[in-house]
Amino acid sequence: MQRARCYLLGETAVVLELEPPITLATQKRIWRLAQRLVDAPNVLEAIPGMNNITVILNSPQTLALDAIERLQRWWEESEALEPDSRFVEIPVIYGGEYGPDLAEVARHSGLSNKQVVELHASVDYVVWFLGFQPGFPYLGSLPEPLHTPRRAEPRLLVPAGAVGIGGSQTGIYPIATPGGWQLIGRTTVKLFDPQREEPILLRAGDTVRFVPQKEGVC
Repeated sequence: MQRARCYLLGETAVVLELEPPITLATQKRIWRLAQRLVDAPNVLEAIPGMNNITVILNSPQTLALDAIERLQRWWEESEALEPDSRFVEIPVIYGGEYGPDLAEVARHSGLSNKQVVELHASVDYVVWFLGFQPGFPYLGSLPEPLHTPRRAEPRLLVPAGAVGIGGSQTGIYPIATPGGWQLIGRTTVKLFDPQREEPILLRAGDTVRFVPQKEGVC
């Protein structure tokens, strides 16, 4: 079993963080633990992250210290959660003005632009967690040749729908924002719409497949 460490974050939050490696099996156990904590006494919110979970308590620090011991025990007892996941296809226009960093990813990987697109669109990605923005999906299983460092200088404005690569992950920007990921394409699908009954399109555990569109590199 992966070792875990717990520590206080401020006066009313506790973080459980796992040592590498990051695996989907571990992430499924984090999902289960977050689900268990929803109805736990004194817990306001449980926020799953990548290889970690942050628990917000309504107790002062003295009780938060006790929560460290309990959280560690709950982790050791946790099992994987197999969520009721959905398969979602995301149409993407790769390259050109929609993917200004496609050439940089190709250069870094030693592939052609077309090969990058084919490889990126060949995988069924799992949403590991949502964060950074409302509905921003962090997707695991990015093929290793496509692992590319973030930009040295983040952009002041990344458009909504931008598909990017940041290190070993790929994701989609739900709303316009500053950002430092390498942008390789864009989708017209709205990942976040406050007017919808369910504002956020994707959930942790969903499977995502990117579909190249003829308007771009494919």
